[in-house]
Amino acid sequence: MVKVSVLQHDLSAHTATRPGDPTPVSRNLNPLMHPFSRARERTRALNAAKMDRMFSKPFVGALEGHIDAVEVLAKQGDSLSTVASGSWDGGVIVHNLSQRTHIARLPQAHKGKVTGLCFAGDSRLLSCGVDRNVKLWKIASDEPLNVFPGKYAFNSIDHQRSSSLFATASTLVQIWDETKSAPISNLTFPTSTETISSVRFNLSESSILASVGSDRTFTLYDIRTGKAERRVVMQMRANALSWSPTFPTNILLASEDHNLYAFDIRRLDAPSLIYKGHVAAVMSCDWSPTGTEFVSGGWDRTVRIWQTGQGHSPEVYHTKRMQRVTSTLFTNDARFVLSGSDDGNVRIWKGKASERLGIVTARERAAIEYRSSLVDRWKMDREVGKVVRTRHLPKPVYAANKLKNTMLESRRVKEERRRKHTRAGESKPKSERKKVILAEQS
Repeated sequence: MVKVSVLQHDLSAHTATRPGDPTPVSRNLNPLMHPFSRARERTRALNAAKMDRMFSKPFVGALEGHIDAVEVLAKQGDSLSTVASGSWDGGVIVHNLSQRTHIARLPQAHKGKVTGLCFAGDSRLLSCGVDRNVKLWKIASDEPLNVFPGKYAFNSIDHQRSSSLFATASTLVQIWDETKSAPISNLTFPTSTETISSVRFNLSESSILASVGSDRTFTLYDIRTGKAERRVVMQMRANALSWSPTFPTNILLASEDHNLYAFDIRRLDAPSLIYKGHVAAVMSCDWSPTGTEFVSGGWDRTVRIWQTGQGHSPEVYHTKRMQRVTSTLFTNDARFVLSGSDDGNVRIWKGKASERLGIVTARERAAIEYRSSLVDRWKMDREVGKVVRTRHLPKPVYAANKLKNTMLESRRVKEERRRKHTRAGESKPKSERKKVILAEQS
C-alpha cells in the first residue's frame, strides 16, 4: 500500500499583520445586503477627485543660467536626466535634471540667437543659429569639434538616429553628413519660396522627414529620392511639429490659429483630430515616449498636457512669472515636462500634477490606483466630472478664452443664417477638419 504524505503549511506567516493594520473582517458580498454600496462608491469617487485637485502641485523647479529667452530644448535619447537648452543670447547649456546642475555651459556658442539643438549620439551636440553656422560640440569641451558654414540663417536642426546624417532648415531643407563640410543634398518643392521654420526626421522610417514653413505649408520629403513627395497648404502657418513615437505615420502640428492638428500622413486631405484649448498661437509640441499624451506651449503663457484622442480639457500649467512659452519637452521617462519661456528660465513640471515624488509604498500605490479607477468610473457623474474638468486659469487667459468662445459662436450663427437664406443645394456645409486644408500637392 502506497503512503501519501501531506505537506503542512504554516499560514500564520502569510496572514501576519503589521502594527496599525485594520482588523480583518469577513464580509458578505451579496449585493442585497448592501443597498447603499453605489452611493458610498460615488462619494468616494467625488472625494478622490477633490483630493486629486487638492494635491495638484505640478511645479518642481527651475533651471537658471540664461539671460535671455529660451528658444529651444533638446533631450539626449539614451539618458533620463540630460537636457540641453539654447537661448536668444547665443548660449547653450547642458543640464542635469536629477541634480539640477550644469554639465556644460557654452555662453557664446553662436552670434545671435540659437534656433536649433539636437543630440548626435552619446556625448555630442549639434547647434545652429542665425549666424549661418552649424556647430558640432563634444559636451565636455568648450570648443566645437566641427563647424558647418551655410549660406542662410538656420531655423531648425534634427539628427538621424541611426547614421551620421542631419537635416537643417533655412530657405530650404539641407541634408548634411558629419564627415563633410558641405551639404550633400538640397530638398525643396519646385514652386516653393518659403522659409522653413522646423524640420524633423521620422522616428521609425529614418529616410522620411517633414517640415513646416512660413507660407502655411506642411511638406514631406524622402532623402532616398532627394525631393519633396507631398505638400499641404493650410489655413494658418504651423510653428512646430513632432512625430509620434508609437505610430510612425502620425504627426502633430502646432499651429498659429491656437490649435494643434494630428495628421495621418497616409491621408493628408484632413487632420485626424483637432486639439482646441489654447487662446493664442501654439509655439511648440512634443510627444510623450509612451505615445499616450503630448505637451504643448503657447503664446498665452501656459503649458498644456493633452491625452491622445481627447481634443479638449487638457491639463493646464502656469505661473505668475512665466512669460510666453517657446519650447516644451517630455523627459524620456514620461514623468516630467520641461518648458522654456521668454523670461529665460527652463521650468520642470510633473507629467501628472498630483503625482507624489519620492518612494511610494505598495499600499500607497494600491490606494492611488483605486482612487484613480473610481474617478475614471464616475467621471460621467455631474459633480465628479465638474471637479475633474475644472482648471484654474489666469485672468488674461480666462478673458481671452471667453472672448474667443463668443467670436466662434457668432461665426457659427453667421454661417447658419447664410445657409438658411441660400437656395437649397447651392452650398454644402463643410466640416471643421476639411476647412483646415486649402490644397494638397504632390
